[in-house]
Amino acid sequence: MKQELETAVAAACKKLFNVDVDVELTRPDEQFGDFATNVALQLAKSLGKNPREAGTALAEELKALPEVKDASIAGPGFVNLTLSDDALRTAVKKAPSALTKTYDGQLVVLEYSDPNPFKVLHAGHLYQTIYGESVANLLTAAGADVHRVNFGGDVGLHVAKTMWAILDDFGGEHPEKLADIPEGERAEWMARCYVAGTRAYDEDEVAKAEIVGLNTRVYELFTSNDRDSSFAQIYWTCRQWSYDYFNAFYASVGTTFEKYYPESSTAPLGLKTVKEQLAKGVYEESDGAVVFRGEPYGLHTRVFINSNGLPTYEAKDVGLVMSKWSDYHFDRTIIITGNDIVEYMKVVLKSIEQFEPELVKRTTHVTHGQLKLAGGVKMSSRKGNFFRAVDVLEAAREASREATGRDDEAMILGSVKYAFLKQRIGPDVIYDPKESVSLEGNSGPYLQYAHARARSIIKKVSGIQTFDRGGSSVVQSDGLQAQSPEERPRETHTSGESLDAASSLFEAGERSLLRKISEYPEVVDRAVNELMPHHICTYLYELAQTFNRFYEHNHVVGDPREALRLKLVEEYADTLQAGLTLLGIAAPEQI
Repeated sequence: MKQELETAVAAACKKLFNVDVDVELTRPDEQFGDFATNVALQLAKSLGKNPREAGTALAEELKALPEVKDASIAGPGFVNLTLSDDALRTAVKKAPSALTKTYDGQLVVLEYSDPNPFKVLHAGHLYQTIYGESVANLLTAAGADVHRVNFGGDVGLHVAKTMWAILDDFGGEHPEKLADIPEGERAEWMARCYVAGTRAYDEDEVAKAEIVGLNTRVYELFTSNDRDSSFAQIYWTCRQWSYDYFNAFYASVGTTFEKYYPESSTAPLGLKTVKEQLAKGVYEESDGAVVFRGEPYGLHTRVFINSNGLPTYEAKDVGLVMSKWSDYHFDRTIIITGNDIVEYMKVVLKSIEQFEPELVKRTTHVTHGQLKLAGGVKMSSRKGNFFRAVDVLEAAREASREATGRDDEAMILGSVKYAFLKQRIGPDVIYDPKESVSLEGNSGPYLQYAHARARSIIKKVSGIQTFDRGGSSVVQSDGLQAQSPEERPRETHTSGESLDAASSLFEAGERSLLRKISEYPEVVDRAVNELMPHHICTYLYELAQTFNRFYEHNHVVGDPREALRLKLVEEYADTLQAGLTLLGIAAPEQI
């Protein structure tokens, strides 16, 4: 409806003023109408007219549209439009199919979470996983063919630190001792080893030298294809333990990755590409290393191959971009990371732009801030004082038990997802477990309860005649055969007047709820275009509040307008469910 009206307003401007204009309607406060436009203000200067004069003429022209019940002027020349009840009803019916297919036919590679084997998943990984999955859902709704991928460091200094601690714990290279690690404790054991290895690297020069040597040995496992030596057996077993742990956790929160890109697979291609482009002048040698000079582009210099001839993270990222292109030939790739590597990624992408500009054009880098507990506590994994992904879920679980005495996994997961997603991505994310599980206020459980409550209202009445959003009748809960619109009994107002004959189909509360439901496609489109799920969170909370006001002042079950109002409740519940699904949150039928 919004797009149709924008086209109609543009056509009216052409007819009245012989001017082509781009029209973007906005949503004013409900008291002023359903849509507003400032096009009269835009046209006034070029037309040499007073904005209100142009607006008045435009409003009179728009009143003739069948979709418009009223058009009025506000302020210096804003035109407010109120939809007819028929147009509003049609807008609600068309809502699901009205989503703009911004990515129709496009292949999108979405990279997010990116945990490193040999380390534990921390709270930041959980945040990124939840956000990434919601973005994947949004892109899919917009017509994209989405491929979820994951990038992680199975080689590098962090691996060497963990391996050093494992060997120290085992008293040498004894892969048989791996059997002593209980399956449920493997991830935590490796995490403790990483912390111990990091401490040794920072505090003990002998250990540091040994770790540097182990780093080279890990790379050599790949160049020599060694899977049989004692060192190799420990490495490959622990790497697989990490991936098993990742897969199990991702499945528990509703995410499945199509492909893992370990750094060991991207490093050779990155190294090869950087060396090829070194010969062409993109990169240059400096003190035995290979660097990219970012200063000419307002950036900084970074090392892509170190003085030992090993690829750095930068070269591995070059290899990752090239690998994704080779595997998918994507229309767009979206990379989600913390905002601590913004400048780093600018340099990496700027270097790639020198020889593959199209790939960089198709790449979007989205970043987020630190995840913090309420009170400003920062979470990090380096020294062991970190907040693990499972700790976040356990904090929500404990808060839920304390608040409700319940241990509902769907609501616990929903509480965390919503608490993360309702905040705009970019700044630091503040998480308050108690607030996240509250059944009052802007929370996931509140919306899950709102959905269950709406479904329970519908179930109170057996044999309810409902319509689907396309306008056709459907089989009801009591098994009655659906009727066509022509065969259906006409619902009536309290006055007994036919809906089709009534001058106004909807009472004030009914209309207000329908108006809010009709906004759904616009909100989803905005969330898609900006990759910002928080728009949907805000909308769903406002929708639930609108329904509460409607239900408080309008009886449903047993009212003469019961059939109509049950349809409104059903539309509301369907919309709430659709929005929660895009957020990756379950919408239970009952709680």
